[in-house]
Amino acid sequence: MTPQLQQAIRLLQLSTLDLQQEIQQALDSNPLLEVVEEETEGSPEINAEDSSVDSDGPMQSLEHGADDTDTADWDNSDPQMAMPEELPVDTQWDDLLPSASAPPPSQDDYPDADFEARNAGSDSLREQLMWQLGLTRLSDTDRLIAMALIDATDDNGRLVAELEEIHESLGDELDIELDEVVAVLHRLQQFEPAGVCTRDLQECLLVQLRQLPPDTPWLEQARIVLSRHLNQLGSGDYSQILRRTRLSEDQLKEVMGLIQTLDPNPGQNAVQQDVEYVVPDVFVSKKNGRWLVELNPDIAPKLRINSNYAGLIKRADNSADNTFLRDNLQEARWFLKSLYSRNETLMKVATKIVEHQRNFLEYGEEAMKPLVLHDIAELVEMHESTISRVTTQKYMHTPRGIFELKYFFSSHVATTAGGECSSTAIRALIRKLVAAESPRKPLSDNKIAQLLEGQGIQVARRTIAKYRDTLMIPPSNERKRLV
Repeated sequence: MTPQLQQAIRLLQLSTLDLQQEIQQALDSNPLLEVVEEETEGSPEINAEDSSVDSDGPMQSLEHGADDTDTADWDNSDPQMAMPEELPVDTQWDDLLPSASAPPPSQDDYPDADFEARNAGSDSLREQLMWQLGLTRLSDTDRLIAMALIDATDDNGRLVAELEEIHESLGDELDIELDEVVAVLHRLQQFEPAGVCTRDLQECLLVQLRQLPPDTPWLEQARIVLSRHLNQLGSGDYSQILRRTRLSEDQLKEVMGLIQTLDPNPGQNAVQQDVEYVVPDVFVSKKNGRWLVELNPDIAPKLRINSNYAGLIKRADNSADNTFLRDNLQEARWFLKSLYSRNETLMKVATKIVEHQRNFLEYGEEAMKPLVLHDIAELVEMHESTISRVTTQKYMHTPRGIFELKYFFSSHVATTAGGECSSTAIRALIRKLVAAESPRKPLSDNKIAQLLEGQGIQVARRTIAKYRDTLMIPPSNERKRLV
């Protein structure tokens, strides 16, 4: 595998953010590459098409290296690809090279550009508890006990060690009783967020109830339900709760509404998670009744070869300076060719995906068609490994949201009419059926399978259970609710 082929493969599998870093690194290391700030008339420009290196582009080598079967010949030196006269999906091929937008400004240009990242609340739960401990007046002994308890608290706010174990671990250093550990624990349970440093779910919820104002409606009833009937509450056995608490259905609904405001994992919401932004590689929009596929023009600056440095190269000169410039010129040309091939391949694959999944764009998940990598590989005459690389960490912006290209690939099941149905469509149907079910009598997996069979889709009960788990939908006994 040649270095040029390795570079083409590496650029192909990079995400948009990683590609921007790769381009910046190439600009820093190769003086022959420069960013096109703005177009000026009469300025000579050398681009990926002006090349004295091998005529075969890196992507053609990639295809023949990955598969010995015949594939379509690529002419990377010609940006105008042969297109069929009529396409079901319009494709914007104008800028296959990186866009004409200026390079992204550095953080030095805008001192406040990283303000959000610098001021994000990324302190861990332990740090928050230790900060509150520093504001609490405790004796030295109690402070050591509190630190041991905080160290034994996980990210959910739950103690992961028994109080007896913590007491024994402190016994070598301190002469204390177990009651002192319990007293300090109750002090820590008054910290924010409410419900931290608790030993189980029941204690966590009860601690949160104790911190509510005394005049909160249904507070005492909620405390009784949690302290005496938590098992029945978890299993959805509301009839026993109604009988033992002597509450009416409407009253129990009010109590349940109060309980549902409590947080079973208070530590998770106490720590603000870092936000990960997704930059789409492809835009899909509908114009004049046709779907248009375009590359994101802002994912990378437009590059060219510096004509001044290129003009200094002499063919017969073997000096160190001339060799340096000549080698960098060849590397720059290969880099531009690899970028062109990457964008060209991404454009081809995205266009074929949109052609295949137009029903999804029109009607939603329930209209998703089955699609595997092999189908797109045959349409664009590439190897499946290439399709896998180009669909990983590449995102498509559609009117229905931003999706990774791999989202549009799914397995299928047979229908009674002899056709196929996508697993994504089946999951959407399951979600729709569960959303419309009666809370008093939720649908079992068998019932969902029967309803889908009535629509011509044959799915086994265990498959329904698997899809339901991926959708994070609990089983029917846990979905049972009061009307």
